[in-house]
Amino acid sequence: MILPNNFEQKIGFAQLREMLESLCLSALGRHFVGKMQFQTKHDQLLKLLQQTDEFRALLHSGADFPSQHYHDVHPHLVRAAIPGAYLDVPAFFAVKMSLRTIRQALTFFTQAEESLYPTLRLLGIGVQVDRNLLAALDKVVDDEGQVRDNASPLLMHLRQELINRQGLLRKQIAGILRHAKSEGWVPEGAEPTIRGGRLVLPVIAEHKRRVKGLIHDESASGQTVFIEPEAVFELNNDIKDLENAYQRELIRILTSLTDQLRPHIPDLRKAYQYLGLLDFIRAKAQLARQLEATLPALNPKPLVRWKTVRHPLLYLTFKEHHKENPREVVPLDIELNHEQRLLLISGPNAGGKSVSMKTVGLVQYMLQCGLLIPAGDGSEAGIFEDIFLDIGDEQSLENDLSTYSSHLLNMKQFLLFAGKRSLVLIDEFGTGTEPMLGGAIAEAVLDQLNRARAFGVITTHYTNLKNYAERTPGIVNGAMRYDPEQLQPLYRLEIGKPGSSFAIEIARKIGLPKQIVERATQLVGKDKIRYDRLLEGLEKEKTDLEQRTAEAAKQERRMKKAAQEYQDLKKYLDETTLDVLRDAKAKAKLLLKDTNQQIEATIQEIKTSQADKEQTKQARQKLDDFVRKELQIEPPKPKAHREVADPSTLKIGDKVALIGQEGYGEIMSLKGKSAEVSFGGMKTLVKVGQLEKVSRSEIREREKQMARTAPATYAGSGFDMTGRMSGFNTTLDLRGERAEDALQKIMSYIDDAVMLGIPEIKFLHGRGNGVLRQVVRDYLRSVRSVASVADEHADRGGDGATVAVLK
Repeated sequence: MILPNNFEQKIGFAQLREMLESLCLSALGRHFVGKMQFQTKHDQLLKLLQQTDEFRALLHSGADFPSQHYHDVHPHLVRAAIPGAYLDVPAFFAVKMSLRTIRQALTFFTQAEESLYPTLRLLGIGVQVDRNLLAALDKVVDDEGQVRDNASPLLMHLRQELINRQGLLRKQIAGILRHAKSEGWVPEGAEPTIRGGRLVLPVIAEHKRRVKGLIHDESASGQTVFIEPEAVFELNNDIKDLENAYQRELIRILTSLTDQLRPHIPDLRKAYQYLGLLDFIRAKAQLARQLEATLPALNPKPLVRWKTVRHPLLYLTFKEHHKENPREVVPLDIELNHEQRLLLISGPNAGGKSVSMKTVGLVQYMLQCGLLIPAGDGSEAGIFEDIFLDIGDEQSLENDLSTYSSHLLNMKQFLLFAGKRSLVLIDEFGTGTEPMLGGAIAEAVLDQLNRARAFGVITTHYTNLKNYAERTPGIVNGAMRYDPEQLQPLYRLEIGKPGSSFAIEIARKIGLPKQIVERATQLVGKDKIRYDRLLEGLEKEKTDLEQRTAEAAKQERRMKKAAQEYQDLKKYLDETTLDVLRDAKAKAKLLLKDTNQQIEATIQEIKTSQADKEQTKQARQKLDDFVRKELQIEPPKPKAHREVADPSTLKIGDKVALIGQEGYGEIMSLKGKSAEVSFGGMKTLVKVGQLEKVSRSEIREREKQMARTAPATYAGSGFDMTGRMSGFNTTLDLRGERAEDALQKIMSYIDDAVMLGIPEIKFLHGRGNGVLRQVVRDYLRSVRSVASVADEHADRGGDGATVAVLK
């Protein structure tokens, strides 16, 4: 039993029902939303909840489940059941596409693993969609809702004839129109049009006698008449005959198809019942996703054990209207069991008492209508046979009832019908009359409800009810938490103690005159003030303790983390230090021994050769080779001195090099701050600021070196263009490089590419954490010679490689 009759409107479920209707894809699903009722049988309710939960999991998985063409074709089936009647093309299109959706849904659940959607799979048992019927429909109507030309041989022939005659008609009337335009008989820009199903020409009224034919219509102003030229009478007649024949053949096909459909109507009704259920369950699953709702453990007996439950409508409102500045609904932990069946919630006004009570009523009603609930994992829920609600102003002018009388009538019904499987929800219990009498009556009603072993959530300000709950088994106090310093509600429910209304404190803080507050304090009595202040003090102490506990726990977590990191680091250092020292000492000892031997051998060789110049040089070369190989360092070489090029002193024929480059070239011409330089036979225009002068001593040394190592190199240039070009790789692999090393390689590589005139280069840097990709692209964008920077094609590395096009 659900009381009152407008329970759904009062608790807010009517809004959820409207949301479900909007989430349905068709009238089939909306029909089931309207029939959704409060369920009290455990097995039936569990099946409904499992169906919704499985569909929620299906939507979450992103599986390809059909979500289109959920058409309600029941009116078409009613018409098709009449012998001799036939359905039109749009009706057959709706039947065909929806039957295809039904077949796809059945196939989906058949092919899915049995453990994934067991209850949804059972829904399809006995549902049949005849394959031959679907094929027959598809033969006549295509997927765009048009009649297929090959629906029958005659239809195809008539269609082709129509196309031919219409083409001939358009050609003839176009010729007549051209002649009429040249004579000025038709308006400017006139085109053939249709009147009465026949192709006609618009002719200026004063020239209507000049065009032989039949007048079909005239314009509203009378200035234009629409004439069917005499020359196209026969063609228009032929087209009209063909259209009539086409329509007769189409009706014959549709009648035959309807006759083929008629025996399947009982199976089709069942199939569309299945499609409507799928639409309904899908809408429930969509709502569950919006609410982040879950399936609690369902108990056949009355029970409420919800963790972090949220008011559904409040949650959706905050989610929709606070996107830019999101607000969270404070979740509640609520438990009603056989030991504490009745929860008495007290606390200040606007503290969340009524919302907590409504949350219990709405969420329990949702659950027993087959909807998942917005509660956290580990929640448990039971089943109630009755939900009784007393909320709001029920004053009735027609029945001459006051608000309090309405409350008393509700209490009378509750006491008559409430039992051990009832859930009673009462807001502002006892208010509406003289406080002492109202409190006494409320206490007597509460006692009777407790004797009936009913469950319930009741909100109140009455101290006598709080005291009664404190000393009575089966009833438990609950308080809405409040910040006494800021006078702000915390919207957190705490079960186990009563709450203060903070009335005197709020009056004082809000600025009510001091004498009024003091007089109210005297009137209410010392005991009441002491009781309220005790509750206020407890609230403040609890808030302070919670803050300190939270801060202490946070600090403890930090200390544990730091201590663990320190222990791990110390352990690693202890394990590696000795090994590193031992290896280093052994390597140093060996290296020192080899070095001493090599130096002694070199000295001995020089002495033996009596300081012969050539022998000394060879001995030094051996020592250099040893240093390179064993010590893995390059022996120091004297570096040639270079000067930065000065535009005022440069002249044609000077030898210059790009800054940081080994090769050099010769200046061929000077143009302001730019110079034309020949590098190995290739002329390049370079900014003077990018050049440095090469000394004569360096040129001589280079020429000697080139003569020894590469006689085929360009004489005097010091730059082997052909060799560099042939050995240049257009892809630079940077994977595994450190950022600093990679940057040096990139700079040198781009200089070479620009010098050699390479049009496009590629850098392999991999994806990783994106550091190398950022280094490469930042530098490329800073180089003027780079025209564009982009990802490589997806088939050749995508964003793991960068392609640069050079100017």
